[in-house]
Amino acid sequence: MEAGMKYTTGHTVLEDETADRIGSGGLPVYATPAMVALMERTAYTLARENGAETVGTRADISHIRACLPGTHLLAEAELTEVDGRRLVFRVEVSDGEGPIGTGTHERFVIDPEKFMSRLSGK
Repeated sequence: MEAGMKYTTGHTVLEDETADRIGSGGLPVYATPAMVALMERTAYTLARENGAETVGTRADISHIRACLPGTHLLAEAELTEVDGRRLVFRVEVSDGEGPIGTGTHERFVIDPEKFMSRLSGK
């Protein structure tokens, strides 16, 4: 994998992705945790489709504009840095009017069996 690779996915905001439903706020607007999950999923998919299994380790995200359920979104992840097993992505989610969230997301390439065996103490 190399810097400059991009992946884009579409998503329509669901009723159960609102701040009042998730518990991250009191209004029926797209929740920040749901947006961050979409950003992570987009970066994860870019890595996985290029042969790397990864885990998320860091997110520095700004949620800059609200939107309602039913809004169609585009999420983009661009790989900006490869440092050994560390991958850094620029992530953005936008609707038809422009960005609603931007930031950076970091993932590490892992061997799934080794990773899980460390957690289970084997």
